[in-house]
Amino acid sequence: MKRERERRRAERQKDKAQRRQERDREKASRPQGEPGEDPDLAGIVPGPQPAPDNMT
Repeated sequence: MKRERERRRAERQKDKAQRRQERDREKASRPQGEPGEDPDLAGIVPGPQPAPDNMT
């Protein structure tokens, strides 16, 4: 049982490392925004927003 647990733990660590590397590659390929500009707020227009079409 201990060997099985260790095998599962090692597999989870390997999966995590792969996900980390993939995330780093995606982050590096992402275009850079303007310096000083918040990427979450880029392109947002202040003021009243149009009402969604599906509201009843």
